[in-house]
Amino acid sequence: QVQLVESGGGLVQAGGSLRLSCAASGRTFSLYTVGWFRQAPGKERDFVARISGSSVSTSYADSVKGRFTISRDNAKNTVYLQMGSLKPEDTAVYYCAADLGWSTDPGTYDYWGQGTQVTVSS
Repeated sequence: QVQLVESGGGLVQAGGSLRLSCAASGRTFSLYTVGWFRQAPGKERDFVARISGSSVSTSYADSVKGRFTISRDNAKNTVYLQMGSLKPEDTAVYYCAADLGWSTDPGTYDYWGQGTQVTVSS
């Protein structure tokens, strides 16, 4: 069982930066892939980034590549999403999720946080 809690969302101007955190409980956290997803009003939940348990592998959606960086600190049971050069279209609720596989499909992730709102003003 893994419990996830996101933090770090807020209101930022276009071009600005935010760092989201995903704090996890559970002694086996380092075994899990952690993904970040986002959902804008009226839209589906989309993949943003993922990181393997050992941090060896990461991948990003094309829309955030070069602007966002995912990382993790297993000693702190925390995964981070550093977001830069933010655009109004990045506005969404951001969720972290954990899974033992390696997928970009949100339907395959077993554990989810409650989400944190990111709003980028123009």
